[in-house]
Amino acid sequence: MPVDPSASVALTARVHPQARIGPQVRIGEFAIVEEDVVIGAHCRIEPYVYLKRWTTLGERNEISAGTVLGTDPLDKHFTGERSYLRIGDGNIIREHYTISRGTQPESATEIGDGNYIMTSGHIAHNCRIGNNTVIASCALVAGHVNVEDQAFISGGVVIHQYSKIGRLAMIGGNSRVNLDVPPFFLYTDFNVRPNGINVVGLKRAGFTDEEMQVLKAAYRTLYRSGMKLKDALALIASDLDSEHTRHLVKFIESSERGICR
Repeated sequence: MPVDPSASVALTARVHPQARIGPQVRIGEFAIVEEDVVIGAHCRIEPYVYLKRWTTLGERNEISAGTVLGTDPLDKHFTGERSYLRIGDGNIIREHYTISRGTQPESATEIGDGNYIMTSGHIAHNCRIGNNTVIASCALVAGHVNVEDQAFISGGVVIHQYSKIGRLAMIGGNSRVNLDVPPFFLYTDFNVRPNGINVVGLKRAGFTDEEMQVLKAAYRTLYRSGMKLKDALALIASDLDSEHTRHLVKFIESSERGICR
């Protein structure tokens, strides 16, 4: 059953016979859906969207006009083998956006659930985007970037390949990220630097005042104490132990590129 009987496909759209279209999907005028594409239930595909081969959408995704999903990687090492773009449930991807498949054979770019991805940007090959993130207009995410849940990437941000963005980190507009960005904090300036905790994001995520005070103390220890990184992490682990500081310490200790300080 390639196209569910309850799906609505515009007469001018082109859907390959080997694509799989789920219940209550709506596909707009002049959209193109290639073979080996899977679209889950209740997705809305606006006019002029192009879903390329080996792209999978979960349920309730909204894809706006002019977006191209599953593009070949922008990578000179790509040799044309099969790779994937996998998108979860409940994502909004607005107009004129592009997301690439993986570079290596059988590798994937993965987008989680509930993300709000705004206009005119790009997520490159082999990225991992978590859940409930916001990626604002004109942000550019290079290959192999890992963005944890609930991060907020403002407009015009450029993120270097292999960088990691921590949970509930917020990056101010037009920043350049070329090092890992630890979770829970706010980052600003052209060459991204820490600028306090992400108060607004933490409150929206339901953090208590006590939890935020612990993270403020961890921020001061990490960025304002003048301590060596190893010593600062040890102090945070011993004196400020909590679920969130443990995540912070683990994130930093696993960093391969180093963190912005």
